[in-house]
Amino acid sequence: MPNAAWGAVVSMALCVAVLIASEFMPVSLLSPIANELGVSEGRAGQAISISGIFAVITSIFVTGLTRQLDRRLVLASFSLMLVASGTTVTLAPNYVVLMIGRAMLGIAIGGFWSMSTAIVMRLVPEGSVPRGLAMLNAGNAIAATISAPLGSLLGSYIGWRGAFSAIVPLALLALFWQWVSLPPLPPRRSEASSSKGSSNVFRLLLRPQVAIGMASIMLLFTGQFALFTYLRPFLETVTAVSVSTLSLLLLLIGLAGVAGTYFVSHLLQRRLFSILVAIPLIMAVLALGLIALGSSAAFTAILLIGWGTFGTAAPVGWGTWLSRTMPDDTEAGGGLQVATIQLAITLGASIGGVLFDSFGWWTTFLFAAVLLGGSSLLAGAAWHSTPR
Repeated sequence: MPNAAWGAVVSMALCVAVLIASEFMPVSLLSPIANELGVSEGRAGQAISISGIFAVITSIFVTGLTRQLDRRLVLASFSLMLVASGTTVTLAPNYVVLMIGRAMLGIAIGGFWSMSTAIVMRLVPEGSVPRGLAMLNAGNAIAATISAPLGSLLGSYIGWRGAFSAIVPLALLALFWQWVSLPPLPPRRSEASSSKGSSNVFRLLLRPQVAIGMASIMLLFTGQFALFTYLRPFLETVTAVSVSTLSLLLLLIGLAGVAGTYFVSHLLQRRLFSILVAIPLIMAVLALGLIALGSSAAFTAILLIGWGTFGTAAPVGWGTWLSRTMPDDTEAGGGLQVATIQLAITLGASIGGVLFDSFGWWTTFLFAAVLLGGSSLLAGAAWHSTPR
């Protein structure tokens, strides 16, 4: 493409923000949802896990199912699915319909994220790909930070249905913006001819550098979300912060993440693998720091700002790795990467919760630190296994 289509990249960043906000908004609305629909809070909480399950399934199969279609149309279809999901959840008369709406959201998340790296590569010059991926992850960071408190605020004024309905016009805006800003993106010949459904996705694991890289991604996100999922109870019980301080810390983590993605994106052209090795290692040290200094609000705030800075920047680095390692298979590779990340998030939250309840918060944080250290070692191995 002769000119960078930055307007299209921004429209994708907006859609990412709406997707992530939709995914995590139920966290602060479980009680009113459960009360109105007549289910337990545990069952209502499955509205979060079902979206992750469908995101994994979609990311595995999307390349094979859409290989003959214009990517502009495919991306718009997932954005339309986001609109339909928000509408379905808002109007859900019962629990089953609610879960259908959340499953639709999972399809939109898995499909959109799987194709995002490959599409950004076609919208901007090669040297600007890290910047484009950083823009997407900035939207991710902001949405992940504000979705829960915003959902709680909106829910208290207009109810949980009103909170979900507020997502719909933003999703429509993202859909319209994409449609007018994205150029036609017919499937590349290599993707159209070589993709053979899910088998092509898993065949990528036969390449040593891909298998090692995906293992590093798995450990990174499992460790990250084992800790991050249980950050609030840690802050409330160990650091003993007030609700207002808790909200401020979450905001600072998100803002640090935006700054981190911007800073890291400018270093990836020359220091990709150094960053992939350093980020999880630094996060492991920060996790150990929280174990040692978690009772101090000041030290905890400093450590969490560092956590936000590096943790949010990590996907930018691995997205850039994907674009360089699999330039002819970025869609299949993107599907495999998204499936790996979604599975890792589920495992991290589940195992972290068992450790948190059974042995105490510090075991969850230690578990996260060990996995993050392993991710750093595997990133180094991926570096050495990559053909020069």
